Amino acid sequence: GVGSASASSAKDFWVSFYNLPSVLRMRGLRTEKIGQLSSFCGTVTRVSEVRPELTVAAFKCAMCGTVCHGIEQQFRFTTPTICSNPTCGNRTAFILLRDSCKFADWQRLRCQENPNEVPPGCMPRSMDVIVRNENVEKARAGDRMVFTGSLIVVPDAASLMARDAASKIGGSAEQAQSRRSSAGRSGSAAAAGEGIGGLKALGSRQLTYKLAFLSNSVHLASFQSQADQVSAMLQQQGSEEEEAAGDHQFTEEELQDISLMRSDPNLYNNLVKSMAPKVFGHSDIKRAILLMLFGGLHKESKEGVKLRGDINVCVVGDPACAKSQFLKYVASFMPRTIYTSGKASSAAGLTASVIKDAETGEFCIEAGALMLADNGICCIDEFDKMDIRDQVAIHEAMEQQTISISKAGIQATLNARTSILAAANPAAGRYDRSKGLRYNVALPPAILSRFDLIHVMIDEPDDAFDYNLAHHIVKVHQKKSEALTPVYTNQQLQRYIKYARTIKPKLTAEASQALKQAYVRLRSNDVQSGQSFAYRMTVRQLESMIRLSEALARVHCEFDISPIHVHEAERLLKTSIISVEAHDVELDRAPMPESLHDFIQHGHRVIRERLEETAAAREDGAGANEGQEQAAEDGAGDGGEASLKNVPVPTSVSYTKFREVTDLVVTYLDSEEKRQAPGQEFTGAKQADVMRWYMDEVSKTGKFSSLEEMAQEYMLLQRVMEYLIHNEQTLIVMQQAQPDAEGNTDITQRTVALNPNYVVE
Repeated sequence: GVGSASASSAKDFWVSFYNLPSVLRMRGLRTEKIGQLSSFCGTVTRVSEVRPELTVAAFKCAMCGTVCHGIEQQFRFTTPTICSNPTCGNRTAFILLRDSCKFADWQRLRCQENPNEVPPGCMPRSMDVIVRNENVEKARAGDRMVFTGSLIVVPDAASLMARDAASKIGGSAEQAQSRRSSAGRSGSAAAAGEGIGGLKALGSRQLTYKLAFLSNSVHLASFQSQADQVSAMLQQQGSEEEEAAGDHQFTEEELQDISLMRSDPNLYNNLVKSMAPKVFGHSDIKRAILLMLFGGLHKESKEGVKLRGDINVCVVGDPACAKSQFLKYVASFMPRTIYTSGKASSAAGLTASVIKDAETGEFCIEAGALMLADNGICCIDEFDKMDIRDQVAIHEAMEQQTISISKAGIQATLNARTSILAAANPAAGRYDRSKGLRYNVALPPAILSRFDLIHVMIDEPDDAFDYNLAHHIVKVHQKKSEALTPVYTNQQLQRYIKYARTIKPKLTAEASQALKQAYVRLRSNDVQSGQSFAYRMTVRQLESMIRLSEALARVHCEFDISPIHVHEAERLLKTSIISVEAHDVELDRAPMPESLHDFIQHGHRVIRERLEETAAAREDGAGANEGQEQAAEDGAGDGGEASLKNVPVPTSVSYTKFREVTDLVVTYLDSEEKRQAPGQEFTGAKQADVMRWYMDEVSKTGKFSSLEEMAQEYMLLQRVMEYLIHNEQTLIVMQQAQPDAEGNTDITQRTVALNPNYVVE
């Protein structure tokens, strides 16, 4: 607005206009709007510091000493036209009296066109917005704001200064002679270029202007930032004041609607059904995104250490599984959301960069995607395609939620309090069930551990699911919006999330005990053999359960976290971090041994030796063990040989058992290789020694209760090792077994070793 105040007034009033009936797009601000009251919406990308502006000045005549008050300043420093003393004709010599002047705060904002308003094939446009007085510091980088004011024309100072500098440099005789000599050497092309440049400078000097917007009111175009402001205001308040303070942000009708939603007995599932209604199925992923929208609590210790409350979610899946649909839905559903691609984004584009201001010549910070999404959500598609240097740049932003910059003399720590929703494709194009998550996704463990939930989407044929999915897609194409019948609308969801984010749930004693027990269970399952987790369980997963429990309490608008919330958080975490259940490994593809009879006899010989050693060790035992010894001896006799021949040869094995056998074999070979002296080459180990060590280790666990079980385990081991050699190439044969005098070859006498390309975990 325009400031108006008399010399005797105690306070200045600045008139502001807002809530105009029509809000223009940035592309609609043309020259016909200059000087007219108008309003437009845009996204703030850069914010300058607050500086003083001289609005009303007082001057003292340098000749007669007369003081001139109330000289208004409009966009440039303005002196009196003539001294107010009739006897003095001074027009140039005036002294500024700073103590009698009036100053106002002003700030320059760089505003960019909203992504949904950019026409296809066009680049988003930007414009400078000038705000004054109480409107300064209202906008932050990333906010979507509505500005009301007037369009003005200002000289393009940067271009004028560049042209003036070029003309001054080009005015010296030495430079002119140098240009003429270089033009003569380079030929007619250089001369033609110089002529065109001169004509351009001659005719465009008076056209060096640009549009700017002088705003007298600034308002948020979204509710999310308002909810964040309410949450920040409530950080120092108690739980009794929270609900009352949150109620002031809503009308009576909105509060009644929220109360009806809170009383819904099936609220959690209905909210999940209302999320991304165009995507069929994937309930757990929708639950993860729902909890990410509600978020946990930001905490700060007495020492000033901040704990993040935002929830990070990663979705890994095959092509055509609607991963990008989830990201697009969140980007359109939540106002303060940035959508970007990992392949097309650099480290500076994701975090922040330091650029030089064209007008002032000072270095300033340009906000990246994570800074623009502060107190919002950053959706990163093709997360696995990011360069490793760019992935390292977001480590700090994902956990500490800050961005540290030390460039061009600027040392700053900026806030990036954002949730990250990432989508990644498997490294081989399709997800391989026979391998864990770390082998399917090209992401380091440091990144994976920073995600609270990681979900895998696999495209597999299923008649019932495929029919329902096709029915849903056809109905959407046929009836469009009529085919989607969510329980709650987007407006209801947004209103409910805004209300729930003002609640600060607290841990009860029962919930704390349930969290401790859940963490111990997850840790114990992590170290057990046969468990296949996506990554190791650490304290970060405990913090993830706390954040998920807080979000679940917010979903139900409860101020206390109950054990029910903890159990649901544990279930979500377990279904997320445990790798996808793999199919059985088919062993019948492995080459068969030379003779099945020899194969069984090899197993019988090793098992007989093991039983004899066990019986010898028990000779000095109690008399109660004599029956067991006799049974073992009977099992090792001719009847045992006959039963061995009837043991079925395994043709398949579960993936869990396959990994268990593989890990033991790899452990033995790796330990044998490490025992070699420095500089000595490892030549491998006999397969018979590997199998003997394996049977000893398994027998120590007391797993076998009969001779047949030991024989079956031995044959399974033999088949798995054949599979590792011929199919997975985990093992390599260093030296083949030599035939005996009768020409028979014992395959267990060959020498095997680990593949040099195999990475031991």
